Amino acid sequence: MPDPMTVASGISAAGALISAWQLRRRAVRAEAEIELLQAELAAERHAASHDPLTGLPNRRAFFRLAATLLTDPAGQPLVAVVLDLDNFKQVNDRYGHAAGDQVLISVAQRLAAFAGNNLVARLGGDEFAGLLASPTADRRWIEHATRRLCEALAAPIPLGGRSIQVTASVGLAPVHCPTQLTDALCRADAAMYEAKTLGAARPPRQLVAEY
Repeated sequence: MPDPMTVASGISAAGALISAWQLRRRAVRAEAEIELLQAELAAERHAASHDPLTGLPNRRAFFRLAATLLTDPAGQPLVAVVLDLDNFKQVNDRYGHAAGDQVLISVAQRLAAFAGNNLVARLGGDEFAGLLASPTADRRWIEHATRRLCEALAAPIPLGGRSIQVTASVGLAPVHCPTQLTDALCRADAAMYEAKTLGAARPPRQLVAEY
């Protein structure tokens, strides 16, 4: 006949193993739930700070990130950029809004490739903005950057079995500290609209005025 003490000890050990296994399962489940929650929070933060169509930072994120860049004491001189597509409404009217969305996505991708590690954002509609690090931020560098930017946007954009070419008007203005950002964007915006008024008689790479 089994020793009652031995039986009780075995039952206790088995119970301890089961309890440990259950605790481990609960811990694994809790870890998975925490990871899922963290992923959901990260997705929500990304959605709150990025444009859902192009994936670029949105207006709110642009100003927050720009303020951080402008307070970096080791940072290079920065140039504010404002870009607006020319006659974008005609793209929507002629080809449809799905085609217009594809144009915006393509433009955003080209801007991001041009900007590299620099900040670029979609402010809304067909308007984009950025902050470019510059060795000098003088007029010569700004004009060179402007030409390169317009060239980056000049290639035709494929849309199904056809392709279209869009042009953009660009304005740039140096900015040195966070308190100057709004003023620099206003000056860049004014330069962009001046370029737009001159655009009908000038080739795409020259659709720029600099203040």
